[in-house]
Amino acid sequence: MLSKEKTMEAIEIMYEMFPDAECELIHKDPFQLLVAVILSAQATDVSVNKATPALFAAYPTPSALAEAPIEAIIDKIKTIGLYRNKAKNIKACAAQLLERFNGEVPRTREELVSLPGVGRKTANVVMGDAFGEPAIAVDTHVERVSKRLRICKLSASVTEVEDTLMRKIPKELWVKTHHTMIFFGRYHCLARSPKCDICPLLYMCQEGKSRMNKI
Repeated sequence: MLSKEKTMEAIEIMYEMFPDAECELIHKDPFQLLVAVILSAQATDVSVNKATPALFAAYPTPSALAEAPIEAIIDKIKTIGLYRNKAKNIKACAAQLLERFNGEVPRTREELVSLPGVGRKTANVVMGDAFGEPAIAVDTHVERVSKRLRICKLSASVTEVEDTLMRKIPKELWVKTHHTMIFFGRYHCLARSPKCDICPLLYMCQEGKSRMNKI
């Protein structure tokens, strides 16, 4: 696996490639971000961003969403995968925010993951982007890049990938690195057709070298 030094060498190159990496989910406040991230599970940010303007226009607050008829919520998000289950989750989540947190999005991971539809990845995104708390959310892109570069073991679970990244990357860079790795995976180190032939990280990427040798 890559050492701490080599890991940061790779991350620094990604920073240069994507200096403006940031959350691409459209939101105006922590509540909207929380809902958008819940909706983004197994869906693209693009598809979520197409649906949320109408959803947030109709239900801009936890109270409005909690009181909305489930079929009306479904109608707003039916272009997103798993929309029925997600509609139930965001409605229940909004109700929990009102009942337990005075309508405010909590700031701690423990409180966030106690909400319907919120797992560790969602909690980490909200902590990092809504509140500036150090966190690394491991989505499919972050996991793929980490394993291809051998920052972590190929057999690592999502939690193990997160733990490895937290050990190798300075805490103050966690949020920035999370977004940068997502951009690197989304726009360069793609799942099916990674751009190995033009990748500045090819010199340290065993998987990339292997792919290029097969061409």
